[in-house]
Amino acid sequence: MPGLPSHHAVGLLAALAVSAATAFAAPPVDEEELLATVREILAETPLIDGHNDAPWQIRDRFANHLDQLDFTDTSALDPVMHTDLKRMREGGVGGQFWSVWVPTSLTGGEAVQAVLEQIDLVRRLTARYPDHLEEALTADDIVRVHRNGRIACLIGIEGGYGIGESLAVLRQVYALGARSMTLTHWDTIAWADAATDEPEHGGLSPFGVAVVEEMNRLGMIVDLSHVSLETMVDAMTASRAPVVFSHSAAAALNPHPRNVPDQVLRLVAANGGLVMVNLGSFFISEKVVSRLAEREAEKARLEALHPGNSEAVAAGLEAWRERSPEPEVTLADVVDHVDHISQLAGIDHVGIGSDFDGVGALPRGLADVSGYPQLLAELVRRGYTRQDVAKVAGGNLLRVMREVESVAARLQRSEKPRDLRIEEVDGGQSLAHEN
Repeated sequence: MPGLPSHHAVGLLAALAVSAATAFAAPPVDEEELLATVREILAETPLIDGHNDAPWQIRDRFANHLDQLDFTDTSALDPVMHTDLKRMREGGVGGQFWSVWVPTSLTGGEAVQAVLEQIDLVRRLTARYPDHLEEALTADDIVRVHRNGRIACLIGIEGGYGIGESLAVLRQVYALGARSMTLTHWDTIAWADAATDEPEHGGLSPFGVAVVEEMNRLGMIVDLSHVSLETMVDAMTASRAPVVFSHSAAAALNPHPRNVPDQVLRLVAANGGLVMVNLGSFFISEKVVSRLAEREAEKARLEALHPGNSEAVAAGLEAWRERSPEPEVTLADVVDHVDHISQLAGIDHVGIGSDFDGVGALPRGLADVSGYPQLLAELVRRGYTRQDVAKVAGGNLLRVMREVESVAARLQRSEKPRDLRIEEVDGGQSLAHEN
C-alpha cells in the first residue's frame, strides 16, 4: 500500500517471533508474585491508557466546575465514576490520553467552542493537582513525567467534527496540546464515514485525506476507533505515519462494527500502528451484544402486544431480565482480545484503551482504573514475557508517538500549512501540497 514503510514488515516478523517465544516462558503462579512482577514492569515502563472519558463526566455532572469535584477520590459519587487520582495510583497509571469528546449533535462553531472548553478543562484539571498530574506533549515528556512520579496527561480529540471542517482549527487545537484525534464518533461526518452510521463518502472524502495529511505534518496521531472499514483503509493508505485505534477490540472475537477486523489488523502491522483494547463489555463480548439485540426484540414484541401500555411493557421487560441475566464478562475475556491482536498483528501492535467513564458494563475485575495490574498479571499468567507486558502497557504507544513525531519533523522541512476549504477539495480541486 502507498505510504507504508517496508521496514515495518521486518518488525512484524520479529514481533511474531517474540510472541511465539512467550509460549515457552514460565510465569509466576502466586498472585502476589504476579502483581509484584507487574509493579516492577510499571516502575520502568509507564502504563499509558489510550482513552478515558472522565472530562465529559465532569462537564455533564458539574458543568466543568472543578471546585465542585474532589478528583482525588470520586468513589462516593452516585453513579460512581470509574476514574480518580486515588484509583489511578492504585492502578499504576503512568500516562493518560484524556478524551475531549462533545456530542455529535454539535457542528461548526458550536462544536469547536465545546472542544476548546474541554481542552481547557483537561488543562485546568492537570494544573489543579500538580503533585499527581503533569501535561505531556511528546513521548519523551511521558517518560520524564513518569520518572518524576506523576501521571502524564495528554489530550485526544474524539470526533473530527470538533475542528469545524477547518485545517486552521486543527492546527490551533494541536497548539493547545491535542496530540491525537479520532476521525469520527458514532455518526458519519462531512468528510469521513463512521462505523455505526450510513456511509456517504465510501471512506474518506478528499478533504478527509487532507486532514490526515495535515495531522501527519503536525505530529498528531490519527485515531481510527469509530470509523468505517473503508475509512480505516483510506486513512492508512493516506497516512505517512503509524495510526492508532485508541479504544477498539478484535472483530474476530466480537463482530461489532466498532471493532477491528482481521484484514485491518494485518494492515495495522504493516503501517506500524497500534490497536488499544477497549475494556467495555459491549465491545469485548459477543454475548452482551446478542443479549441487547434480544432485549430490543422483546421490547418490540411487548409494545405490539400492549400498545400504549407502558406499564405492561416495563413489567414484561423486567420479567425478561430475570429470565435472561447479563452474561458474565471477565478480564480473561479482555486478554483474549490482546492474544488475538498480538498473534495476528504482532506484540508490537497492541495496547490498552479503556474507555473508562465512557462505557456502562465492565468485566469482572476491571470495574475502574485500579484494575490494570490484574489485567497485566493475566498476561504474565499466560506466559507473556516482561518485555511483552511492557510493550502492551505503554511501550508500544511510546514507539508510535516517536515515529509520529519523527515523520512530522521530516514533513515540516518540506511542507507548509495549507489553507483549504472543504468545498474546494471535495468539489474536485487539487490536493497538491503548497510548498
